[in-house]
Amino acid sequence: MFEGAGGNEVVRVAERAVPEPGPGEVLVRVRRVGLNPADIAQREGRYPPPAGAPADIGGIEVCGTVERCGPGVVRWRTGDRVFGLVDGGGFAERVVAEDRCLAPVPDELGDDEAAAIPEAFITAHDALATVGRLRPGDRVLVNGANGGVGAAALQLVAAFGGTAVGTSRSATGLEHIRALGAEALAQEELLAGDVDRLGRFDLVIELVGGPNLARLPSVLAPRGRIVVVGVAAGDAVELALRPFIRLRASLTGTNLRNRPPEEKALAVQAFAHEVVPLLARRRLVAHVEACFPHTEAVAAFERLASSGKRGKVLLGFPDGADG
Repeated sequence: MFEGAGGNEVVRVAERAVPEPGPGEVLVRVRRVGLNPADIAQREGRYPPPAGAPADIGGIEVCGTVERCGPGVVRWRTGDRVFGLVDGGGFAERVVAEDRCLAPVPDELGDDEAAAIPEAFITAHDALATVGRLRPGDRVLVNGANGGVGAAALQLVAAFGGTAVGTSRSATGLEHIRALGAEALAQEELLAGDVDRLGRFDLVIELVGGPNLARLPSVLAPRGRIVVVGVAAGDAVELALRPFIRLRASLTGTNLRNRPPEEKALAVQAFAHEVVPLLARRRLVAHVEACFPHTEAVAAFERLASSGKRGKVLLGFPDGADG
């Protein structure tokens, strides 16, 4: 839990009453939970969770087993392995989740890899397929592609018949992009905007923000789509609109956490139907950087904030019957 707002000094291990699942909810016994930048922002008091979620317990993606079902739940049974999204409270041995915001974990996946999947792959799939209207044959640029969402997006583009190009500022990031089977592009080359060399893109997944946005119209194809998912480099930019008009292009922002439950459930269920089978066949993979015991949450947050990661940072909980 977070005892106030601030840095790692506010992180504590504490006991709480086990929550009760209400109608349409399930109680999940958590085996692994993924850490995300949103958890750092919540810890610092900059990113309050949606109404009803605990303000002092982070954790927005979990992997575990169904322990108890609330009234009206018919799709899950006690003992089912599940992974998915919660509004918050995932940094706990047990958490209540909307039954529609969970998907079945394929037998081919262990708990570590399963826990590294939900936030990255649901976000990437929703941005590509639902918001970005990805079509077979599309050429797709993923800016900031060496992170979790970017790596998922590169794989999904290829799996759905597109051509993926990823950008990074570092040599190791470019190597990681190539290892995923995509073309790698240095961030500086994108900002130079040489369309004769770069070509044009039907869809851009923007994970960096800042100066990228001003340059993107120069490499957009007619009817090109830009979907802004992250703005780590800044959210203020001077943008010329005439190129959007001339290209009949679109610029859309998206996120998952603050959506109404019904809309979030649609994203999770689309992931369950279109992405989970590919994960089970190993056509898509998630990478784990490290898994820390829940008692070492501070060390996990330190690793999350460090540079050079090539996978998800996780917290693990014991699998005994008590606790």
